[in-house]
Amino acid sequence: MFKKQIWFIIAFMLLLTFALAACESETSEPAASDDTTAETADTESTDSADTEAAADTADTASSEGGYQIPTVEEGKHNVAFVYVGPHDDGGWTQAHDVARMYVEENMENVHTAYVENVAEGADAEQVIRSLARKGFDTIFTTSFGYMDGSELVASEFPNVDIIHLTGYKANGENFGNLMGAMENMKYVAGMVAGARAKADGNPKLGYIATFPIPEELRLGNAFALGAQETCPDCQVDVRWIFTWHDPIIEQEAAKSLFDGGAQVVMTGADTPAPAEAAPEGKWGITYDYQYNCTNPACLTSMYWNWGPVYADIVERSINDEYVGGWEYFESDTGGMGLFGFGEGEDLMPGVASLPEEDLALIRDTYGKFLSGELGRFDVFKGPITDNQGNLVLADGVSLQQEDLDGFAQFGAQCETCMYWWNENITAELPDLDS
Repeated sequence: MFKKQIWFIIAFMLLLTFALAACESETSEPAASDDTTAETADTESTDSADTEAAADTADTASSEGGYQIPTVEEGKHNVAFVYVGPHDDGGWTQAHDVARMYVEENMENVHTAYVENVAEGADAEQVIRSLARKGFDTIFTTSFGYMDGSELVASEFPNVDIIHLTGYKANGENFGNLMGAMENMKYVAGMVAGARAKADGNPKLGYIATFPIPEELRLGNAFALGAQETCPDCQVDVRWIFTWHDPIIEQEAAKSLFDGGAQVVMTGADTPAPAEAAPEGKWGITYDYQYNCTNPACLTSMYWNWGPVYADIVERSINDEYVGGWEYFESDTGGMGLFGFGEGEDLMPGVASLPEEDLALIRDTYGKFLSGELGRFDVFKGPITDNQGNLVLADGVSLQQEDLDGFAQFGAQCETCMYWWNENITAELPDLDS
């Protein structure tokens, strides 16, 4: 009897222990993982390079809708950048992040930070507002889909200068629009592609386009016009991918164009997909970042050099001299280039082997853009005919800035506008309602 009582007591104590343990596990909060926001946001302040960067900690950054919002540094002019992709994407966003580091390294008492992988639309508006509330003095928003959010937050924070890239809105006060004439570089890249396709005996080219906005038709048409100069028989096919940065989708689009017969594929997206996907004997042209043309199949890259442009704007913001208007810089500012043709750059193999006559014409045209002898209104000067046989521009007539930036369907006050494809583009116009 005594042994039975002992075993009963032991069993009871074990059951009680299990019950208490289960109760504790239900009421305790799990520890937060450091990786919970790693894929949706990563903000940091950088003194020189990424290897020296220190990420904002939980004590100095706040979370807003899944994005870590960095804090300002007292006694400095604080500049924030909002990125649509990862800061090291090898394309558009990395070019901006290199410029951010340029600003911090070359300007006294300036602190910079960024928020990356910010979705366009409501998320962007929330992040921009959070940065303004934190006390950032100047905010650069670097994607077309950030335009409306930038405009709204600028109206709420009149003492914060907000500069939006690739759009078409400004308020004449603290909200401005910024872009450069990359159509110049796309035009020369088209000359390179046309010359290469002609030399290879295959007059088919491809263009990976992101979203149906004026910028993408403008740059695609510039590429096609350049190709027409060196290869009058060349035709350009188009693939829409509806993303700025998706390596898999970009690869698929490039392969589709190559499978469709394209000899050279140029991209409007972020990754070096055209060069990576190019079969033997075919070629790709990359975009945005100076150092992403490393694959032997890459002909060239049209790249941005935003650093001096940003530094100039930040200086004006510091001195209370920034006025939010429409700034559209030309190639003679040094804000853009074509890889292989710049000082200290070697031509890629597929360009170096082009006929000397074509190379001389390409070099001459590139030099005229860099010197300011040619500009964006020379790229879009008639006669230009669309792929429906309509005369877009008569001989000697140029597009105006409103035409470069606008679709009438979007409410732009343009006369000719940009909703057309050049005569050597085989694709249909994109549906603007989708």
